[in-house]
Amino acid sequence: MEAGQAFPERPFVWIPPGAQRAHLLTVSALLAVGLGCSSTPVPAPAVRAERAAPPQRVAVVAAARTTLASDLSLMAEFRPFQEVDVMAKVTGYLQRIEVDVGTRVQQGQLLAVLEVPEMADELAKNAAAVSKSRAELERARQEVARAQTAREMTQLSHSRLASVMEKRPGLVAQQEIDTVRNRDLLAQAQIAAAQSTLAATEQSVRMIEAEQARLRTLQGYTRVTAPFDGIVTRRFVDTGAMIQAGSSGKPIVRIAQIHILRLVLPIPEAAVPRLKTGTPVAVRVDSLGRTFSGRIARLSSQIQTATRTMDTEVDVPNPAGILVPGMFAEVRLRLDERRAALSVPAEAVERSGEGDSVVLVGRNHQIERRSVKLGLETADRVEILGGLTDGDLVVIGNRSQLRAGQKVDPKRVDGELAGTAKGRG
Repeated sequence: MEAGQAFPERPFVWIPPGAQRAHLLTVSALLAVGLGCSSTPVPAPAVRAERAAPPQRVAVVAAARTTLASDLSLMAEFRPFQEVDVMAKVTGYLQRIEVDVGTRVQQGQLLAVLEVPEMADELAKNAAAVSKSRAELERARQEVARAQTAREMTQLSHSRLASVMEKRPGLVAQQEIDTVRNRDLLAQAQIAAAQSTLAATEQSVRMIEAEQARLRTLQGYTRVTAPFDGIVTRRFVDTGAMIQAGSSGKPIVRIAQIHILRLVLPIPEAAVPRLKTGTPVAVRVDSLGRTFSGRIARLSSQIQTATRTMDTEVDVPNPAGILVPGMFAEVRLRLDERRAALSVPAEAVERSGEGDSVVLVGRNHQIERRSVKLGLETADRVEILGGLTDGDLVVIGNRSQLRAGQKVDPKRVDGELAGTAKGRG
């Protein structure tokens, strides 16, 4: 309609009075209905979406009874059970050597022979001295016997004269009786002197024979033998070399006993109370790709203050000689073990300053947070001493979006349906 134009007149419509009243009632009713409907709030889109979305699926694992073990792994180097540098006990020249590197020897087996030229002369001289001293000893014994015989004769004469004087007094002169008595005393002195000479001669013989035994022992030392069963790992000298006696000299060979090897492990202080001699251990040798059995043989029973560790020795049998000293090995010590222990995966446990807890799916698939008491812990599982029972379903993975009382769709990670767990709805 352009400006300045007049509004057209509407045609007049006459409505009867009764119809007007009915029309007003109809409009009032519609307004009432509209006002009534507007009093009910329309759900927000997010709320409608939440009501319509299915329950969140969560991964769960059932608390179950398993065998838990706490192990300690340490690296160590094999050592011979015994190892010694074989030294000469006498000074001499190496006449010959019977072994070389790699030779397996038995206890008492001949290793080398030394030559000591002056020892033969000393033995010959000593043998002559022994013969002379034994001859002197024989003469001393004969002298004792002669003196004893002389006294017996003197005593016999004295007893005869005494008998005659008793029967016929005055028949025998007193001077004769005194002479016989003096001869008896002289015989006693001769016996004592002979016995003293005999004792001195016997002592001399014993000394010379002891020297002879010493020389023979030294002569035996010219034959160098193995102190124990083992293998020659090093040779230090060759034939003709001058060998000095004792630790000041050069060793002849080195022998290692390898039918049993030992490992020395630095055990942390916290693990020391759980160690016992005789405990079996697993010894892994990566260079051979094999695991061997050993046992704890010795405990030093002293903590090293610098490292807070205690040296512990493990013996590993090596009858076939497969293991070689110097090889590295990983030793796994079993410190603790729980059989039929109720446990859950370590990732299911939440740790905080308020205590340890787990998130579990209870009846009607609703989320519940529960405090638990922990026991033995391994790399992947934790023992539950309180707070859970067999078959309880604990949530693993991300739990940050879960709320207590929230209904979820649990899914067993081992493939079982959560609804089949005992006591679960």
